[in-house]
Amino acid sequence: MKPAVKRKIAVLTCLGLTVIYSVYVLLDTFLLSSVQKSAQEDNLTVFANLSADIITDEDTSSDTSDMTTLSSEDTEDYVYSDDHVKISLTQYREYDTDIYVADVWLSSAEYLKTALAQGSYGKNITQKTSEMAEDNNAILAINGDYYGARESGYVIRNGVIYRDYGNEDTDILCIYADGHFSITNSAEKTTEELIEEGVWQAFSFGPGLIEEGEITVSPGEEVGKAKSSNPRTAVGQIEEASGSLHYVFVVSDGRTDESAGLSLSQLAEFLQSLGVTTAYNLDGGGSSTMVLLGEIINNPTTSGKGSKERSVSDIVYITAG
Repeated sequence: MKPAVKRKIAVLTCLGLTVIYSVYVLLDTFLLSSVQKSAQEDNLTVFANLSADIITDEDTSSDTSDMTTLSSEDTEDYVYSDDHVKISLTQYREYDTDIYVADVWLSSAEYLKTALAQGSYGKNITQKTSEMAEDNNAILAINGDYYGARESGYVIRNGVIYRDYGNEDTDILCIYADGHFSITNSAEKTTEELIEEGVWQAFSFGPGLIEEGEITVSPGEEVGKAKSSNPRTAVGQIEEASGSLHYVFVVSDGRTDESAGLSLSQLAEFLQSLGVTTAYNLDGGGSSTMVLLGEIINNPTTSGKGSKERSVSDIVYITAG
C-alpha cells in the first residue's frame, strides 16, 4: 500500500474516532442518564445533629405534641392554611414583568423539603417541576438549582451529601435544620463541616442576592452568559420576631412580549423591598416554574414563543403540616 494511501486512511480513522468521541460526550452531557451514589459512604446516612423538630423518613415516630403551632388568625388571605403551614400568593408587576411571590410561614423547618427528579440522584435524570410536586404531595414547589447541568457544586439534600466538590467562585445557599438561611462557598467550608454545623440542604447555583438585609449583587452582574433580563427563580428568608419561619418563594416570567424578565440586581432590589434578609438565586430561564396546589402559577418558557415547562433535576417544596 502506498504511503499516501496509508496516511489518508490514518487521517480518516482519526477523524472518525474524534467524531465518535464528540458525539458520546454530547450524549453523556445532555441525554444519557445515570443514577449515581452520594458522596457519603452510605447514601441514606443523615447527620446526627438534626434539630428536634425535623422528622426524617427513617423516623416517623417523633413526638410532635409540643411543636409550636401558628396562630389561628383570619385565614381569608391565605391560599393554604393549617396548624403549621400558611401560604399566601401575590402577583406583582415590576420592571415590565409579572412576578409571583408565595409568602410561606412555617412552625418548623420540617415542612420545607427538597426532592430529586424520579427520586434519584444522577446525571441527566430530570422531571417536570409539576410532576415532582405531585409525586411528593407538595402544596407549593419551585424548581431548584438543576445540579445535573453541572459537573461541580455542593449538593446536600435532606442531610445527605451527594456531591462534595465545588467551585470557589460559586455561592452556596445553606438551609439549616432549624430553618435559617446562610450563604457561603466551598473555599470557606467543606460539605462535612456544613453537615456538622447542621446544614440540611445546600444549593449551588447563585449568586447570593441579599445577605443581612443588604444587596450583594451589582448592576450588570450575571450568571455565566445569561441575558440580563430573564425568567428568574429565587428563595428568601424574612426574619420573624414571632418565632415562626417566614420565607418567600419567588418566580418571574420573562422572554415574552408580556414580560421582559429581570436582571439579578432587579431581582435583588425587589426581594429587598419585601423585607427579605437573606436571598438566593436558583436556576432560571426556561427552568423557572412555580406550582401551587397542583397548578402552574407562572408562564414557563425557554424561547418566548410559547409556554412550556422544562424538565429539571430537583425542586424545593412545602408539604402540609
